[in-house]
Amino acid sequence: MKYLLSAFLIAGIFISAPAQNKKKRRKIESVIKTGRSYVGTPYKWGGLSRSGIDCSGLIYNSYKTIGVSLPRTAKAQSKTGNKRGWNGIREGDLVYFKFKKKGSKWYHSGMITYVGKDKILFVHASSSRGVIESNLLSDYYKKNVKNFRRVIK
Repeated sequence: MKYLLSAFLIAGIFISAPAQNKKKRRKIESVIKTGRSYVGTPYKWGGLSRSGIDCSGLIYNSYKTIGVSLPRTAKAQSKTGNKRGWNGIREGDLVYFKFKKKGSKWYHSGMITYVGKDKILFVHASSSRGVIESNLLSDYYKKNVKNFRRVIK
């Protein structure tokens, strides 16, 4: 009887793992769908709406849809979640940039939407173009990556 109970418990663990993966995948898909739904929205510093949004507001709103509360600024968000390297990123992870221009530095954030062999796409609110999806492997973005973070574990 003791062995039968152990077998059921072990089987339950293996059965529940795929269910957890499906739940995680649905959350990631939902966050990405929300982020992409803002494409075309104009940039507005401090904005949180479809009439104007900034980069950290886009991330904040996207994760809010799945019940995850993040800090409001890109700099504060860049310290949330688990750090990842280039080889460990996946869709739904966050990417943070540190740009330096004319003696000042500023932070920028985005969300990974696709990871492929030759391109990695991310959605973000560009101050000049509004919410867009860009290739992280372009020289401009790649050389300014500060870190990656995983919020959905």
